[in-house]
Amino acid sequence: MDACERIGVRPVDVRRIDVHQHVIPPDRVRALAERAAALGWPAPSWDRQGALAMMDRRSIATGLLSYAAPLAAPGDVAGARTSARYVNEFTAEQVKDRPDRFGHFAALPLPDVGGALAEAVHALDELGADGVMVLSNAEGRYLGDPEFEPLWAELDARTAVVLVHPTAPPGAPVPGLPSPLVDFPYDTARTALHLALAGIPGRYPGLRIILPHAGGFLPYAAHRFASAARLRPDGTPQDLMAELRRFYFDTAFCAGPASLPSLLAFAAPGHVLYGSDFPMVPEEWCGGFDEALEAYPHWSDGQLHAVRRGNAELLVPRLAAHA
Repeated sequence: MDACERIGVRPVDVRRIDVHQHVIPPDRVRALAERAAALGWPAPSWDRQGALAMMDRRSIATGLLSYAAPLAAPGDVAGARTSARYVNEFTAEQVKDRPDRFGHFAALPLPDVGGALAEAVHALDELGADGVMVLSNAEGRYLGDPEFEPLWAELDARTAVVLVHPTAPPGAPVPGLPSPLVDFPYDTARTALHLALAGIPGRYPGLRIILPHAGGFLPYAAHRFASAARLRPDGTPQDLMAELRRFYFDTAFCAGPASLPSLLAFAAPGHVLYGSDFPMVPEEWCGGFDEALEAYPHWSDGQLHAVRRGNAELLVPRLAAHA
């Protein structure tokens, strides 16, 4: 029985838009399995029919697909460009065949800014991508790096949606602690603060930046982070808090009894979106989080519908036709 059915919500009544769903093209299966093993995480698998079946079970109308891993070994600029083009063209074909069920956040080969700019233009103009995806750090360089400014300027001019997917931070993991479980939320918060201190969200207001997993530790620690503004001559905590609240957040793997109230207390109105993280997070791990989202007792009028799909429709308007 589906989680929604267990609490009396018919799946047809939900019809979520999932902004955090992944694709694994055939030529990337081995690389992703090896990466998962190195991170201490279950190896994911993906095929279109399996994804659609999962979406039907979990009342997801449309999933925005992205590829959530490095595209090549560090320093392999040509390999990353080639992999990005392959991944994006494969994903675009999935959307072309089922535009009602899938969307596309194109992978960009940062830290190669020239390659990322070229791929963003190709994906948005030629492949019809709904936005782009970058990792939380690019070979150890965080997203507020001044060298990345040309990319933000181009995406801002296009009012692009940008999914910032977590990855492992630089340095060795703690033995016995899977990096996706512990380090990924840390790296999300780390890059969000780096972006905010660099003033990227405020200088490029056309960007709509989504932070997965409720922004990692950001909502819980935002007021602590805001004090970092005092390290700069003319910064104020209020200004930095305003920068941090420009981000959007998804609910993947985090709609728990402590994390969800923290997220809703911090996020700006309209800035919370539904996410599944399928297949990177095994489906059987997530039923309780979906159930908690639906059963949360403090939704204001219309707020749950907005999280399920209304906020995503504002970011990607074409999806409103597939309610």
